Amino acid sequence: MLKTFKGCIYCFGFLTISIYVAMFLIRMVQRFLPQAKRFSTDMSNPIVSVKQGKLKGSSQKLFDGSTYYSFKGVPYAQPPIGKLRFKAPLPPQPWPGIREAIDHGPVCPQFDMTTLSINEGNEDCLFLNVYTKSLEPSSRLPVIFYIHGGAFMSGSGNDELLGPRFLLQHNVILVTINYRLETLGFLCLDTPEVPGNAGMKDQVAALRWVQENIEQFGGDPKNVTIYGESAGAASVTYHLMSPMSKDLFHKAIAHSGVCTNDWAKGVNDRERAFKVGKVLGKKTNDPHELLEFLQGVPAVKLIALTRKVRTDDETIRCLPTHFVPVVEKKFENIESFISEEPLDIILAKKHNDVPLLIGYNSHEGLINLKLMIKNAEIINSNFHYLVPREMVPKLTQSQLNLFGERIKDFYFKDVLITEENSEKYLTDYHFAVCILRFAYFYAALKQPTFFYKFCMESELNKFKDLIGYGHIKGTCHADDLFYLFDNMLNKSIYEEQQKAKELVFKTTKLWTDFAKTGNPTPDNHFEVKWPPYTRAKKESLIISDQLTPVLYPDRERHEFWNKLYCEAGMLSFTKSNL
Repeated sequence: MLKTFKGCIYCFGFLTISIYVAMFLIRMVQRFLPQAKRFSTDMSNPIVSVKQGKLKGSSQKLFDGSTYYSFKGVPYAQPPIGKLRFKAPLPPQPWPGIREAIDHGPVCPQFDMTTLSINEGNEDCLFLNVYTKSLEPSSRLPVIFYIHGGAFMSGSGNDELLGPRFLLQHNVILVTINYRLETLGFLCLDTPEVPGNAGMKDQVAALRWVQENIEQFGGDPKNVTIYGESAGAASVTYHLMSPMSKDLFHKAIAHSGVCTNDWAKGVNDRERAFKVGKVLGKKTNDPHELLEFLQGVPAVKLIALTRKVRTDDETIRCLPTHFVPVVEKKFENIESFISEEPLDIILAKKHNDVPLLIGYNSHEGLINLKLMIKNAEIINSNFHYLVPREMVPKLTQSQLNLFGERIKDFYFKDVLITEENSEKYLTDYHFAVCILRFAYFYAALKQPTFFYKFCMESELNKFKDLIGYGHIKGTCHADDLFYLFDNMLNKSIYEEQQKAKELVFKTTKLWTDFAKTGNPTPDNHFEVKWPPYTRAKKESLIISDQLTPVLYPDRERHEFWNKLYCEAGMLSFTKSNL
């Protein structure tokens, strides 16, 4: 069965799967676990009053035996159904009596990457989860607000993968959320009714709920850190740009993604929306007619449409993530999530300037290898497909071909593209280059930036094993999550191996110290200081068994790309108004 399952993974070898492969195996394990092993037998049910009513949660145990409190399936907005489909969320309604918050709410409708089938979920999916060690408002615990990844088309905030126990050992609160995905969350008609970014506005609504209610869970609304991985990290950096998110958070952590990655930026969104209508049998050029039709379609028909509305060029050049955040068209009396290009916002110093911890994993590209090899024959005959989508409009066809040749020569020399020689290119193109570029421009501003390269190597690198690359040293995309969140895949390793405990403690202490203070090394616990990143030296921290401060990791590769950006007439390290 595992062999067949891995074959399915290879068909979708891109960042979306990073979480959901693990969830499949977790579900399989859970089916055979006695119920008594999954839940504490000493269950109390604390009751907390929030603005909308009373919630009944449960008490659970950390690995050291201490108690924490769990409140799951808490609604943070009204159900986005009927005429509210595709639109910005509305504030949650109050409820009578005591609402049970014992179990997670429904996940949002999505294509399940673990079974390669539709997970109908429920459109009424705007729920969050709160985990805390204290229910005393006077505790003023720092709050970590986690946004899940999944290419804006899959995933949830559920604890199947995102267990809170590693982080809570450091006396913080963890909040995880669901938000609308794919077409339901990111359809854009360029109209006042559907300007796009409904899924991002869901995240804003959840942040507003935290500001209004987190004190009742022992949290400090004035010390909220937004944190995400992959598409969640891209979301975090979008919030740094959004006026809608202003004053809702105070620090930011971005793993393995930024809003300037090709896969995180919507293009031709109105045209893509009309393609959705055609796929579903509605041919029209009227956006209002299309909206009325799509609001009446069963939600299940709006799932897994991404691949059906791609262009031929996108099929080869891009990752299959196209219902994603967009720069919205401005409309009178309509609040936009973002209405300018992110880098333009930074250059104009109109962003939300907070301390930022940002970086990438050493071998991110392993996750995309199978997809690359699937298209290798075409790419080996047309090297221009190696050029990022954002550069293409800036180049003539002859320049595009020349850039493709240069990229091929730099990464592949005089041999063809194969599975054995593609990882560095994929790491740089899909992740590292844009992440470093974002950090470079952001770091010119007031608040500190801390940059890292994550190089942990242990049995906790579970995702790399699952996709068949466990023999390659390094940290694959999503491997870092197993050092930060507990789940059924890493639980036994953590409990049985002292090294795993030490690596988890090291990673989570860095992250939670940053959430507490804005500095990941505020004391001498590690006998190493993580230096703030500057544009001049590009100070970074290599995170592995040892913590090693370095200057400009992967310099030769980043300088190669910077030269291409400069020659394409795009913003680069040497061509900036900052």
